[in-house]
Amino acid sequence: MKLHHKLILLFVFSLFMANLEAVIVVYLRELYYPEGFHFPLKLIPTKIFIIELIREFSTIVMLLSIGILCGKFFIERFFYFIFCFGVWDIFYYVWLKLFLNWPESLMTDDILFLIPVPWIAPVYAPVTIAISMIIFSLISFYLQQKGYVLKTDKFSTLTAFVGVVLILFSFTYDFQKRVASISPVEFPLLIFLIGEILLILSYLLFLRNMKKLTG
Repeated sequence: MKLHHKLILLFVFSLFMANLEAVIVVYLRELYYPEGFHFPLKLIPTKIFIIELIREFSTIVMLLSIGILCGKFFIERFFYFIFCFGVWDIFYYVWLKLFLNWPESLMTDDILFLIPVPWIAPVYAPVTIAISMIIFSLISFYLQQKGYVLKTDKFSTLTAFVGVVLILFSFTYDFQKRVASISPVEFPLLIFLIGEILLILSYLLFLRNMKKLTG
């Protein structure tokens, strides 16, 4: 299958996977936030909380599985994974906007994930990362089609790791206080931005290491 056909199918898969998740969130908010989602977060029954954790874990397994199925080696599989993740994350908010007219803006606070602790950030934060994921993956696939070998190195990997750690810290920092806060929730923007810059830098280092096949 040609690359652009594969990417179109992956886009459709991620688009409707986002739709499915948004529908579940619509049901949850109808049950627990009938007046509209807001902070502080409400306590939900333990059984429902565990089911929600399983659903979130299942989502990541699905995205990883599609990346593994589509790619031939680790780094290629990784870029398929982040392409799907990025599309899914962006269109999750698009569907919620269509269904609930939420979020009100990119500055609206959201709870992004619950594993292993709650992740909290304004909507622009995950959307920024999602856009980066899509751009990184599309550039990589384009260069691969031009004969370049996708190859990483220790320094770019370490830079990316530090960036991811900082971003995750910005999402989970003082989460116990933040889930009980009233919007707008405190967000360590500077830490997030440093993490995002490190991710971009790591990708530029990755591009520098790519070499074109000859012959």
